[in-house]
Amino acid sequence: MSTIYSIITGTGSYIPIKCVKNSDFLTNEFYEKEDVKLDKPNQEIIDKFLEITTIAERRYVTDDLNTSDIAYFSGLSAINSANINKEDLDYIIVAHNFGDVSANNKQLDIVPSLAARVKHKLKIENPNTVAYDLPFGCPGWLQAVIQADYFIKSGDAKKILVIGADVLSRISDPHDRDSMLYADGAGAIVMEAKESDTPIGILAHKTRSDTFLHSQMLYMGKSYKNCDSTTGDVFLKMNGRKLYQYALETVPQAIKSCLEKSNVDITEIKKVLIHQANGKMDDAILKRLYSLYNIKNSPDNVMPMTISWLGNSSVATVPTLLDLILTNKLKPHSINTGDTIVFASVGAGMNINTLVYKM
Repeated sequence: MSTIYSIITGTGSYIPIKCVKNSDFLTNEFYEKEDVKLDKPNQEIIDKFLEITTIAERRYVTDDLNTSDIAYFSGLSAINSANINKEDLDYIIVAHNFGDVSANNKQLDIVPSLAARVKHKLKIENPNTVAYDLPFGCPGWLQAVIQADYFIKSGDAKKILVIGADVLSRISDPHDRDSMLYADGAGAIVMEAKESDTPIGILAHKTRSDTFLHSQMLYMGKSYKNCDSTTGDVFLKMNGRKLYQYALETVPQAIKSCLEKSNVDITEIKKVLIHQANGKMDDAILKRLYSLYNIKNSPDNVMPMTISWLGNSSVATVPTLLDLILTNKLKPHSINTGDTIVFASVGAGMNINTLVYKM
């Protein structure tokens, strides 16, 4: 007896053209906390940052673009990749965290929703194409995929566009060394319903939210310099050490739980596509994941990475990673029909989600 599954039929991404290297931060004034300047040369700060995160450069949008623009670019690319009629879309879901923040105005702008703006830019006239946003921290895109899966398997939808887009460069504090983590970007997929006698597409997913103890590990706060300023501007802040430890303790187990739910063994996994938050942290997560199965060394090239040259673009990292692989732009990595892959993300909330998918 055939079952309806959610499959990915198209992908797209937008990588901003402006490349910002670590050396571009040599002239920044870095502060450790409120109005306490770091007593170290910038070169030393940057070298240590590279060692900890593996990030050498990142991409920023140009001043003429906002989040909804790059969301549209990636969404259009995914629609073209899937070769569908855009009017047949049942839903457009846009995951983001900061809305449209323009280059000359830090005020949050989410009315109308970014999804509504994307639908408008796509010139979709169908009133039955429902467009809405999903803010869920860095795991937002994956959570939107999970919601889309529910819509499809319930019979409510047949075609859904899921986009993740953020412009973190405009909400990062230039006086906080953590600002070097953040980047801009957008990624998208088209999901469709497919009947199959054998499991295909999304096999299982798992989400957890640890808000009781960890809701404030990422938050919005004043700049570290002139923190008594009355401008009202706030910037993204994080407790990096605690977040690192939280991820190591929870993400590997969440992936294992999802694999068990899908009846898939770790040895069957071709690729692990994980949120590009911190290169060294992701390496540690992968090592701990395989150790849960008493496997000392993970397979070569099982975890593709883009963070060294794209930085952390929040909800955009995972769909961008997928698109680059499927369009042969991240060699030697490839994903082929029949491969089983894992998606995983962790971020503000704190939230974690993971998903097992068979191509």
